[in-house]
Amino acid sequence: MQTACGLRPLASDYAGMRIVGGADALPGAWPWLVSIQIPAREGTRHSCGGSLVSPRWVLTAAHCFKAKGRVLPQWRIVAGVTELSHLTDLAQTRGVQRAVLHPAYDPRREANDIALIRLDRPVAFNDLAQPACLPSAHMAVATFAPCYVSGWGVTDEKSQKPSDILQEAQVHLIDLETCNGSRWYNGAITATQLCAGHEEGGIDSCQGDSGGPLMCRDELTDRYYVVGGV
Repeated sequence: MQTACGLRPLASDYAGMRIVGGADALPGAWPWLVSIQIPAREGTRHSCGGSLVSPRWVLTAAHCFKAKGRVLPQWRIVAGVTELSHLTDLAQTRGVQRAVLHPAYDPRREANDIALIRLDRPVAFNDLAQPACLPSAHMAVATFAPCYVSGWGVTDEKSQKPSDILQEAQVHLIDLETCNGSRWYNGAITATQLCAGHEEGGIDSCQGDSGGPLMCRDELTDRYYVVGGV
């Protein structure tokens, strides 16, 4: 187990709620979450989420690098931020040095949809920026609860504009048998993937949340672990 990860100094007693049909996250609620931003007509814009796993590495989704030109020196990540249009003095902006995609990433099936980003400079950890915990192979992730997803994705399925304020949603881990049923993904989910949400629908991640974490609490350590990604 990582010795100093999954800490939420400003949110130890904070319980969040929802993303599509969601609620604004409080500052420091998920301090490992970063905004990955790409060039836009005016400066940069939010493209994907990611999770700090060390001062110079961010965990995200491999599909965040599809059809975006991959001019990585023009990309940036912003840590320690909740409201993208209002970066406080505690927000930390870093450049992207390189990206490492999983060698077996299959974009057609979205299998092994994992990537790491190396930053040009380390992020300084503080109350608003902390590294995420990653589970070891022996951990019973299926027993972790509660679970949340969080991101700056669109909050209305008809919208194309990302949320300016970080959103969060509580979700449940759903067993593969249910998830692969005909009412859901009809066998498309593999044994290396996790399924999370609500069987009745209504609360979910959306466009722009890609790369962000699925985070679940381990009761034994009282820490949140990034157990999957969007």
